[in-house]
Amino acid sequence: MMEILFVLLLFCPVAAPVTHSLKVFFTGLSGDQTWPEFVGVLMIDDVEVMYCDSTIRRAELKQDWMRFLLMSDPMTWYTEECLDGHSSFNTTIKALMQSFSQTGGVHVYQRMFGCEWDDETGEVRGFDQFGYDGEDFMIFDVRTGTWIAPVPQAVMTKQKWENDRAGLNQTKNYLLQLCPERLKKHVNFGRSSLMRTELPSVSLLQKSPSSPVSCHATGFYPDRALMLWRKDGEDLHEDVDQGEILPNHDGSFQMRVDLDLSSVKPEDWGRYECVFQLSGVKEDIIMKLDKAVIRTNSTNSAHFYTALIRGVGSLFLLLVCITGIIIYRRRSRKG
Repeated sequence: MMEILFVLLLFCPVAAPVTHSLKVFFTGLSGDQTWPEFVGVLMIDDVEVMYCDSTIRRAELKQDWMRFLLMSDPMTWYTEECLDGHSSFNTTIKALMQSFSQTGGVHVYQRMFGCEWDDETGEVRGFDQFGYDGEDFMIFDVRTGTWIAPVPQAVMTKQKWENDRAGLNQTKNYLLQLCPERLKKHVNFGRSSLMRTELPSVSLLQKSPSSPVSCHATGFYPDRALMLWRKDGEDLHEDVDQGEILPNHDGSFQMRVDLDLSSVKPEDWGRYECVFQLSGVKEDIIMKLDKAVIRTNSTNSAHFYTALIRGVGSLFLLLVCITGIIIYRRRSRKG
């Protein structure tokens, strides 16, 4: 975590309605031995709580509070889910390659399924979708109980799955009944961690004198946050590049928002400020645009970019690396 370049104001957290989520990510890789053939990750409220892969062939805890849940929810259930997912992958990848008339090469299968639950309204939403080589392949419409086929190669699979009425009912029941029950159980045991509020460290960063100034916040929780630039108290939309919220390895989050200074006069710098807002916190964190506190490329950029790289969750790094493998292999074949 980077140095704190300002004194945080005192904040008073307030209760706020929260939408909780349970997401399971399955990633399968065929045609390459560098990575595990199959990886499974369970995330609660976008925090990784369980991990497994085809090499270790068992589930591993990623959050300490999960140990209390396992007193009533055996670890074997998570391991069996992982092994079942791996078994399904071996069958599915062959069918996918056949659908796309492929006989070899490196291919990636992905599945994301789970549910969301609003703890105030009680509303539940389920989702289940499959991807192949970075593109959507099948998406389940919970409302209609039907499958959507985004590509022609998925039409036959859609027809087959929709003819299996028992399978459709089982999928819908899991997403709208069993999944929310399991989600509520996880939230109950992990409430002290999942419902916590953590304020970030905020820094101003600039690669070179002609580069945009990046306002970077890291270490905050939950991920329901907003970051923006203001001029004279008014929100800026032009000359601003809004970054995504990314996970850190410790379960907290980071984000950034860049400001292009090419049209800003030096004497006007004092009119600009970076504002960070966190859900459940009344007061904003505000940092004035000040050349004296900007960390530049000449002094601290190496430390900054190293921190950014280390902050990205292992799951996302894995997916990026897999994508790189695919691109490399395809270019090699073309060459």
